[in-house]
Amino acid sequence: MILLNDYFVNREEVTIDIEDRGYQFGDGVYEVVRVYNKQLFALQEHMERLKNSAKEVCLKLPSDLKKIENKIRQLVKENNLEDGIVYIQITRGVAQRVHNFPGNTTPTLVAYTIKLNKPIENIANGVKTKLVEDIRWLRCDIKSLNLLGNVLAKQKAKDSHCFEAILFRKNLGAKENIVTEGTSTNVFIVKDHIIYTHPTTSLILNGITRQKVLDLIANLSLQVMEETFSTEEITSADEVFITSTTDEITPVIQIDKVIINKGIPGPITKQIQKEFKNLLPEPTYS
Repeated sequence: MILLNDYFVNREEVTIDIEDRGYQFGDGVYEVVRVYNKQLFALQEHMERLKNSAKEVCLKLPSDLKKIENKIRQLVKENNLEDGIVYIQITRGVAQRVHNFPGNTTPTLVAYTIKLNKPIENIANGVKTKLVEDIRWLRCDIKSLNLLGNVLAKQKAKDSHCFEAILFRKNLGAKENIVTEGTSTNVFIVKDHIIYTHPTTSLILNGITRQKVLDLIANLSLQVMEETFSTEEITSADEVFITSTTDEITPVIQIDKVIINKGIPGPITKQIQKEFKNLLPEPTYS
């Protein structure tokens, strides 16, 4: 079943107007929420970010957050989703094609579920990555539908037989080649037992998993620095890991041709993985 605005309909019956602004302009926002053991993980945090993204692009939500939350919970039940994700998208709606905001449009909300297995192999063994220049716009903190820059970078990684592209911006302030994030992940490095990640600015998306990891790091009394680091610094790091809703905490064992930590996940990464696992919903039995 698909959630289309206020109604649950079969996928075959869902139609989107050709003049929906999400289709023509990428004029909309989205969220991806993880489901473990039939339970939505960090749903309220995702909904709050959805609201903030909509506010930043002057997009009015079709209903209040609580109603959307309840509909998403119902959608998971309707599809009997045990493990997977819920994709939620809101566009400005349907109007004759003009670049400026049209008047009196009704937002379009679409949500659906996808079965997804836990990425056990990647989490256990780590992944290879590729450095790619960050060519995206300067409001990466908004989870908008404008993802072409991410798509192009991800394809470059795939063409190089890598799991993820690690993005960097040239000539950014006093430093050159500053690492921002991945195409769909946040990036952390460990150097001399200190953890570093790009600060929360408009150049990165403040990932929900990123936020959870920062809380875990504080609880573990590990030292963390939210400050920029360069491509040179990431390739000389003791450990590197990426975080996201779908990839959780995934070790990076190679960047381009550089092997990280002898090609095995590092001890601090493993420690954070262990603590993150404790946050996840346990199976419920009836």
